[in-house]
Amino acid sequence: MGKITFIIGGARSGKSGLALRLAEEKGGKTAFIATAQALDKEMQKRIALHQKSRPGHWQTLEEPLRVSRLVKKIAHDFEVIIIDCLTLLISNLLLARRKEASIAAEVRRIHSLLKKAKGETIIVSNEVGLGIIPENDLAREFRDIAGRVNQIMAVKSDRVYFMFAGIPLKLK
Repeated sequence: MGKITFIIGGARSGKSGLALRLAEEKGGKTAFIATAQALDKEMQKRIALHQKSRPGHWQTLEEPLRVSRLVKKIAHDFEVIIIDCLTLLISNLLLARRKEASIAAEVRRIHSLLKKAKGETIIVSNEVGLGIIPENDLAREFRDIAGRVNQIMAVKSDRVYFMFAGIPLKLK
């Protein structure tokens, strides 16, 4: 039965760095599922920096929308799977006009498939509810969906870390 570690925190809190360290400590064949899309130059630079931080022998799989389908395909091929990040997946699905129930169902499918995987999974997500209330409807909808989806993943995960200023706080 697969073990799931959920890492949540604010922007630039060290979430991805912790995910990389935990995966390297575990060792074995590793898949990195990247949900980001390089839609502008700034995002292209961010993605390039993330790619440089990963070991070259890891397999990177880019999937912005159909993560459950990809997980189903690869779940038994790797000792470690990293999904970075859940909030970008939520954003991608929301912009693809998926409703909250559909997004939550996708996340539940991902979790269910990963619990049946042979190895461990590390899932990274942003905590988006600690800041100001967004001023537009879409941003508030995103924040609300992300908050509820993060709760689903946190409750169902085996280990949960909250990253704060580069310091991992183990919640469970």
